[in-house]
Amino acid sequence: MSEAAEAAAVLVDRPEEPVLRATLNRPEAMNALSMPAREALADFARRVDTETGIRVGIITGGPTVFAAGADIKAMVDARPMALHRRGIHRLWQAIAECRKPLIAAVNGYALGGGCELAMHCDLIVAGTGARFGLPEVKVGIMPGAGGTQRLIRAVGKHRALRLLLTGEPIDAPTAADWGLVTDLVHDDAVMETALSLAGTIARRPPLAVEHIKEVALAGADLPLSAGLMLERKSMHLLFDTADQTEGMTAFLDKRRPDFRGE
Repeated sequence: MSEAAEAAAVLVDRPEEPVLRATLNRPEAMNALSMPAREALADFARRVDTETGIRVGIITGGPTVFAAGADIKAMVDARPMALHRRGIHRLWQAIAECRKPLIAAVNGYALGGGCELAMHCDLIVAGTGARFGLPEVKVGIMPGAGGTQRLIRAVGKHRALRLLLTGEPIDAPTAADWGLVTDLVHDDAVMETALSLAGTIARRPPLAVEHIKEVALAGADLPLSAGLMLERKSMHLLFDTADQTEGMTAFLDKRRPDFRGE
């Protein structure tokens, strides 16, 4: 791929004022995650995280394929220290640490790194024709971007190991039944549904949304007592925001609140 084409491996646009969207743009490689694509996705996540006017991010691969895994051509001759020096884990971390909600809009294949990318998001909207899988075992390796850890937390030990050990994908209805997919819709309604979901979240108070995401994710790996304490402290902190006053006043006044993230 030419340098100019690789620079456009991810297209970023703003379909609605508070929503930023990243679209993987390597159709000739089924949106395989090249280094430039990974770097662009990390930059996208940092932008969602830091820009005041953005409240939700959407990651998609377009109407045909989400992402069919890592770029095997760039990995086949790699040695352990070469992989270490690439620092790919830091690029994934930028997505994982985004404080604002991220939605994966999935059509077609979400395999390997593509499945891991979807699982890095907070919500997954999938078309009925989508397929999810972690086929790394078929090429002699294993997932390395959270596939074993995030999948087992999402669907449980036995279902996760079925995917991990066989490398065989599951269809979107099965993924929804297992709890991996948030919304299952017709293929041509994926982006519309993702935008609707993003719009709903964007209308909520941003600080409350940020705290909910932080507590839900952090608390999942804590003892219940510690998670409850974290929840309680965060809820108390929100009473120091203008949005709390606005939200409760609007409720009593029977009007729509105007949340400003303050």
